[in-house]
Amino acid sequence: MPDGLAAPHIRQSWLQAGETCWRVETATRLAFLVDGEEYFGAVRAALARARRSFYILGWDINSQMKLVPGGAGDGLPEELGPFLNALVARQKGVRGYVLGWDYAMLYALEREWWSFLRFGQRSGLVFRLDDRHPLGASHHQKVVVVDDTVAFVSGFDLAPSRWDTSEHLCEHPLRKNGVVPYGPFHDVGAMVEGPCAHALAELCRERWRRATGRRVRVRSSRTDESPWPENVPAVLTDVQVGISRTEPPFEDRPAVSELRHLHLSAIARARRFVFGENQYFTSTIVAEALANRLAEPDPPDIALLMPTTESGWLETSTMGVLRARVHALLRAADRAGRYRMYCPVHSCNAEPACINVHSKVLIVDDELLTLGSANLANRSLCLDTECNLALEARGDPRIRDAIAGLRARLLGEHLGVDPRQVLASPAGGASLHEVIAALQDPLRRHLEVIEPAVDPAVDAVVPDHEVLDPDGPLDAEVLIADLLPARRSRERVRARVIAVVILAIAVAALALAWRYTSLAQFHLADEIVALARQTQASPWAPFAVIAIFVVGGVALVPLTVLIAATAALFGPFTGIPLALAGAMASGAVTFGLGRVLERRVVRRIAGERINALSRRLQRRGLLAVLLVRLLPVAPYGIVNLVAGASRIAWRDFLLGTALGLLPGLVLTSALVDRVIAAMVAPSPQRIVALAVVVIAIIATGWTIHRKFGAAIARRR
Repeated sequence: MPDGLAAPHIRQSWLQAGETCWRVETATRLAFLVDGEEYFGAVRAALARARRSFYILGWDINSQMKLVPGGAGDGLPEELGPFLNALVARQKGVRGYVLGWDYAMLYALEREWWSFLRFGQRSGLVFRLDDRHPLGASHHQKVVVVDDTVAFVSGFDLAPSRWDTSEHLCEHPLRKNGVVPYGPFHDVGAMVEGPCAHALAELCRERWRRATGRRVRVRSSRTDESPWPENVPAVLTDVQVGISRTEPPFEDRPAVSELRHLHLSAIARARRFVFGENQYFTSTIVAEALANRLAEPDPPDIALLMPTTESGWLETSTMGVLRARVHALLRAADRAGRYRMYCPVHSCNAEPACINVHSKVLIVDDELLTLGSANLANRSLCLDTECNLALEARGDPRIRDAIAGLRARLLGEHLGVDPRQVLASPAGGASLHEVIAALQDPLRRHLEVIEPAVDPAVDAVVPDHEVLDPDGPLDAEVLIADLLPARRSRERVRARVIAVVILAIAVAALALAWRYTSLAQFHLADEIVALARQTQASPWAPFAVIAIFVVGGVALVPLTVLIAATAALFGPFTGIPLALAGAMASGAVTFGLGRVLERRVVRRIAGERINALSRRLQRRGLLAVLLVRLLPVAPYGIVNLVAGASRIAWRDFLLGTALGLLPGLVLTSALVDRVIAAMVAPSPQRIVALAVVVIAIIATGWTIHRKFGAAIARRR
């Protein structure tokens, strides 16, 4: 390791139990697992050797993902759910506990539905969803423990689109979800054995107790034979490892902020460099700490590796904007040129492609390492449940070499060089950025400096950090008031007016393009009209539509989609009453199911946070139903189930539903009708009519929210 990159010995320990970590325990063996091929292969091998128990905690857990896509050759099923069921069936006495986050409905289209049915095939395997957290939080810990003896902590979810090799090829035959390929994916985890693993098992059991209300009966889970995979060498033995957590305050439990204190302590005490890989960088807490260091006369190098863009339009429009804001803060503070944000890039068919960085690693001076589930986001340091492992050298050269070795491996992977070249770089000196620059070659994999930026108009309409990346639990009423204040600055009002104008222009341009360019050959609007005429001619069409609404309500298909489809096929005059009839029939059926099902079953389906709505429905009846229709708080079918389980009157439910749905139903139908009309035969009059409908929708939503916000303000 270059002497210039080695920090001086620091006597005070970073790992202070009760402050920066929960516990410091011995790991008889420790290994780093880089990328999915290593991590998932080791997890499967350890699980296959379970003799007593295993625990799995995750943000996303999918029964159909394959830990080893090419086949493990052990005779067990490839998909996770069948694999775990085979384990408990094969080995008598093995008990498995799988606990996933009871996710927000925002993620419903990305998640596996009815997971508790897919996993729960054997009596020895139990799957549950955990909703025991405050509003706005999530369970983000990613921990696997086998026989209380071997444990994994990482940024990996046991879910699709995570597996890859460290080569990160442009195309890989095994990097597919079914037949759909996905891009290169990078993540990092660690595996520990011994007392440290036992402590992580205790963490899992406590999470299980809080989520289910039941304690796990421990039956001497530790065995003489370790499930440590034989093909994974340990990088360290008999080493002290810290376990650091984040937990939000909830009910009678105080907040746990160990990871926040660990990150701030690490940044404050860095001498030479701070090296990080992370999926997100949105934390104002971390950004301000780094900015303070950059403002010093001789600040440390700060190198952060992350993806160029976030996943999907939603994250790009939210977390991407927040990242650009904190990046601008650091750029302004960086007088000495010590801060860089990099993206790992390699060329695919002569086109540069950024690897999807999902890891959560922080290394300081090769003296401290922490990795696990925590992003560089306020919510990871204050609001979500997180779990990281931490390792510090404390003057021990073997630990320092292990930390430096991981840093060199990661940089070597991203720069396309052997890790030994990273450690032996002639540009070692005192600058981590010089090491990176000396090894760069744009013709192979390399690190590209990125400058996140955001359009000022978009920045103006995106809420502040307190809403999108909060540093504490959200209050629903305060959140609505913050998002929809009675008075807005002229800049924000102007931005929203501009957004409406841009939307109208975009729709008009699309309609004209569809009419007068090569897009016209697709005749989409004409096909919709033709289909509508054929459908309307059938005497069974109304009954079929109502049946589709009922089935869609049970299957949690978004009601807006069904309404829009009905308006497209039947037009507004027939479509509005037909959609209302279908929505009411669907509501009545799912409401009736809620009455028939036991409350605990509804809780399992809907989640505890949604079931809190039940108490409001019981107290306020008609008014509460009306409000949840005007201001949807959950999918239509879920609210109906909860309303049925709450035993409110049929009359209040049906009347509140009809009155609450009608405004949105009329406006949605009108919007769909005007869009089709503008596409079939564009004209200035039809474009203006479409713009009027769009403005009416925005104005109606604004009015409803403003009235609701005013009511909240009066109650304060």
